[in-house]
Amino acid sequence: MVGQGRAPRTGWNGEDMGTFRDGTPQARRTGLDRRGAVRRGRFGLLAVALLLALSGCGGSGGGHWSGTGGGSAAPPSKQPVASSEISFPADGASDVPASAEIAFTSKNADKTTVELADADGKAVQGSPRGDGTSWVPAKQLAWGTKYTATVTSTGSDGLPAVKKTTFTTMAKPANLVRISSQLADRATYGVGMPIILGFNADIPKDKRADVQKRLFLTTTPPQEGAWSWFSGHELHFRPKEYWQTGTKIDLRAAFGGVPLGGKFGGNDLTIDAAIRPDKLMMVTDNATHTMTVTKDGQVLKTIPVSLGKDSTPSSSGSMIVMVKKEQDWFDSDPSVPVGDPDYYHEIVYWTMRLTWGGQFIHSAPWSVDSQGKRNVSHGCTNISEPNGKWLYGLVMLGDPVIVKGTSRKLDWGDGWTDWNVSFEQYAKGSAIPYQPGQNGGAAPSPSTSG
Repeated sequence: MVGQGRAPRTGWNGEDMGTFRDGTPQARRTGLDRRGAVRRGRFGLLAVALLLALSGCGGSGGGHWSGTGGGSAAPPSKQPVASSEISFPADGASDVPASAEIAFTSKNADKTTVELADADGKAVQGSPRGDGTSWVPAKQLAWGTKYTATVTSTGSDGLPAVKKTTFTTMAKPANLVRISSQLADRATYGVGMPIILGFNADIPKDKRADVQKRLFLTTTPPQEGAWSWFSGHELHFRPKEYWQTGTKIDLRAAFGGVPLGGKFGGNDLTIDAAIRPDKLMMVTDNATHTMTVTKDGQVLKTIPVSLGKDSTPSSSGSMIVMVKKEQDWFDSDPSVPVGDPDYYHEIVYWTMRLTWGGQFIHSAPWSVDSQGKRNVSHGCTNISEPNGKWLYGLVMLGDPVIVKGTSRKLDWGDGWTDWNVSFEQYAKGSAIPYQPGQNGGAAPSPSTSG
């Protein structure tokens, strides 16, 4: 029997070729032969090889499939050599003081930038401290507001390393402390004028250093100086020597939001002031009963004076002119009765205050005969009417006045007595230990202090 007991034949594509009854392979009847099947088989292998070759293009030694549906994964991106960390505020922190600085550290960084924006994306300006430990916003942050800080460090490879923190400032508290100053913006002062900051509540001792760290002072030209606390509610700054003539003073007291032990700073304060272009000084000598007025070391005039009598002596020491008035009412101590020789109530002209206790330079036409000879005043420096008017026209607030040779020493704090002690003694009043040569006596600031 033909065809029985044989396995069916298959063509090049695997289909059953079978046989005819006469034993002739089906392939022959359809015009297909074994060689044709082989030719088609070679074409199929060539197509597969071409497909594999195409999938391997893209580099010597073979490539990696980057599409979907399998293949090797993409190589990991290169890690930047620089890095940074934000230590304050913590990410997600709330109830953050409105005085917050962005504290961060960077490693292997050639450049580090800090950006701060509120929830609406509005940028907040600022600058880093001189020591690079933190970034200080240019103004107090808003109460109860969300902010995002971004620190970007870039190293020698040019690749940025980015860190972010998002935080929310505290709601506005009710217990706020205000700051103010005796310096007026865009005003000019004498070479002895201290910078004086006043607070409407006492600053606790353990918080005074925190306040000083937020005082950013720039002077042009730079001059060594220190802050000194006169009391819990009064902080002064003076240079080591009298201000250089023509000095420009730029102060930002970034006090708003500073924690003060149960209270908080209520406002920032900025001052842009100047020192006069010349050095005017007044030196009064009790031994000669004269005042010598100099400008830049040159004598302008020697004025006869009468100082305080023995029962009410004038104070000896270094003072400055604190207040000027063309005329003012002068009154004796309330304990002095009317009719007493020491009682007075009258208008006085060309007044220049030296102490809070009531010592002035002023014109005193009633004592002209004693001026240059003896002391008859209640503690003031009496000069004639013409000399009073002349001097008043020259003097600025902050001009130094030195009185020598009286029986009474100037009390600390009786006026702006910043120059009545050595600089070393003065600097001991700083809440931050003073270092010789230190500008401003405080931590490095965005604006290098003078």
